[in-house]
Amino acid sequence: MSVALMWEARAVEGRGAELLAWARAQELDGTPLRRETFRAPQDRVLVITWWDATLDTELPELPEPGEGLATRAVHRWRFESVEEA
Repeated sequence: MSVALMWEARAVEGRGAELLAWARAQELDGTPLRRETFRAPQDRVLVITWWDATLDTELPELPEPGEGLATRAVHRWRFESVEEA
């Protein structure tokens, strides 16, 4: 089974590049099958990691950004893969 962890944060205005660099520099305790980093308008950064695990497996996640870097708490979601119908 495959699990995707999504981590999304919005930077303080004008600090989007800094938040993106911070997210890219974060190392995880373990190696995901895949990791992708995205950016979006309003200085948002999204990181998705894929793991060979079940939905309830404890997995390493990116932490909250340093104080003053994000406008709010990080949003986190977990998704499990489903078979094609």
